Amino acid sequence: MTTLEWASAPERAVVTAALAERFERQVGRPPHGVWSAPGRVNLIGEHVDYNGGLCLPLALPHRTYAAVSPRSDDLLRLASCQADSVWEGTLDDVGEGRPGGWVAYVAGVLWALRHNGIVIPGMDVVIDGHVPLGSGLSSSAAIECAVAVAVRDLVATPTALSDRDLIAACIEAENVVAGASTGGMDQSVSVLAQDRYVLLLDCLDFSTTNVAWSVGDSGWTLLVCDTRVPHALVDGQYAERRRSTASAAEALGVGTLREIAPDELPDALGRLDSDVLRRRTRHVVTEIERVRTAVRALDASDVTALGAAMVASHASLRDDYEVTVPALDLAVETALASGAAGARMTGGGFGGSVIALVRDDATEGVAEAIARAFSDGGLGAPQFLLAPPSAPAGRDR
Repeated sequence: MTTLEWASAPERAVVTAALAERFERQVGRPPHGVWSAPGRVNLIGEHVDYNGGLCLPLALPHRTYAAVSPRSDDLLRLASCQADSVWEGTLDDVGEGRPGGWVAYVAGVLWALRHNGIVIPGMDVVIDGHVPLGSGLSSSAAIECAVAVAVRDLVATPTALSDRDLIAACIEAENVVAGASTGGMDQSVSVLAQDRYVLLLDCLDFSTTNVAWSVGDSGWTLLVCDTRVPHALVDGQYAERRRSTASAAEALGVGTLREIAPDELPDALGRLDSDVLRRRTRHVVTEIERVRTAVRALDASDVTALGAAMVASHASLRDDYEVTVPALDLAVETALASGAAGARMTGGGFGGSVIALVRDDATEGVAEAIARAFSDGGLGAPQFLLAPPSAPAGRDR
């Protein structure tokens, strides 16, 4: 039997207590509180958020935690349980492309809130991340949103910060300070998710609808396979896809590709003079329609229809959007051959994770099959986790 590595989400109360103790040892006083925010899996609707599309993410039980206390001066002291050094500076040291690394996601949120008129004091912050890194499960948004909800609770403002304000600040931090041109789906679900629901997010106006995870009641779950192929959105590939779809929309005379209805797609493709733009456009338009199909499937508890939409999504991401890699394709093919009702890559692609819709009693068997296939193919061992739709960002202590 293949040895499997599972990434279990630790108990929130245990992590919270340990982080508060670490903060007090490191800073010399207790934190004002501990907050956390989840990573996410996108069930379907990939690379459509920046095209005004629809997507269907859910929050993971795996979270990033932030112990935070304001200071009486303007100094920021930022530390992480996953890093050796402490970053010290002020918000004057934060801006486009600086600082780098994980610090950008913490300092960037504070910078973005100040940029939008919120008075931000100095702060001591210690982060503890339990969202697998580089896996396409949005560890970056989890950091941002944990810090953002902490600031909302700690910093007095003339008017309360809304969920939308926090999401906007987190998006600005990632786009400007961290330099990753993300579309906002990750931050939205981290703040707005509900336990046992997936979030239908309309990226034209960022309106949301909660959709019950009905198939969970009939014995189906999402198995996540982190391929361990490094996943990064700052290497230019994500930005290139974003530019290409914007170019296609401009050529078609629409604000976003969301405006192209499925029955208009053949005509739209005929008006584009680039094969690359035709394939990118076809993915976006058909993927938005697959999200609608998935919502109908969940409303009807139709596992077969949901699984078929997932399979079609992966094929489109592989062939038209060209964001998969061999490890992602192998994981999907093996999951389907081992009894999964559906499987697809999730996240930005070029590495990261695959999700499979699997019966509760078959998760071990499907995971073992994927691990064997990776071993036979000379790939490193993947990591697995289960993804029941979970709770949003909030205060833990």
